[in-house]
Amino acid sequence: MGATRQAEEGARPARRRLSVDRRREELIAAALELFSRHDAEDVSIDDVAVTAGASRALVYHYFGGKQELYVAALRSAAAELQARLQPQSEGGPLERLALGLTRYFDFVEEHAAGFAALLRGGPANRAGEIGEIVDGVRQRMLRMITYELGVETPGPALRVTLRSWIASVETAGLDWLEHRDMARGDLERLLVGQVVALLEVAGGHDPEAGTLLSPPALVPEGGTVR
Repeated sequence: MGATRQAEEGARPARRRLSVDRRREELIAAALELFSRHDAEDVSIDDVAVTAGASRALVYHYFGGKQELYVAALRSAAAELQARLQPQSEGGPLERLALGLTRYFDFVEEHAAGFAALLRGGPANRAGEIGEIVDGVRQRMLRMITYELGVETPGPALRVTLRSWIASVETAGLDWLEHRDMARGDLERLLVGQVVALLEVAGGHDPEAGTLLSPPALVPEGGTVR
């Protein structure tokens, strides 16, 4: 499989002298690009070396093996995404939530390979350490949302609702990267509308959920989220 992937990815670029940190970053970037388009088991150390313009021995030197490289690559993507998920300080709950969503999609757009690699494969392939990395991002996003909504400890109905919305946001991000047939601002507004609708439904099971967002529209007619 490695030889086939080498042929797909093309000839190896000329090697350059780089610092330790820079070389490691390039190897991780190459790995994320491959893992975003192929299942992990179909990517070899040779594939990563060819894509990065490095030797096979160098990849082993930095990471020890493919599993270690896979974990390091996903940790890198997760850390970058989590850094974007910072609470907002201005506006009402819905406005702050929308600003957080915009920061999330900034990452999706700027680090498409990392985002796709982080979420590629679905829950069935996310056991052990890999599952902990992905779940860590989701938990960070859940904490950010509840903070923006002013909720310290969500009840069961609200927790299920918000976690379901997070899954929708992830799926929407992957779909947008695949098709790019919807303006990003429109997608963000769609997702904001979805969480409003979900909270209204949740309000039938938990009165607190139905009172979290104020009724006024987030975006003036003709305006944008961004």
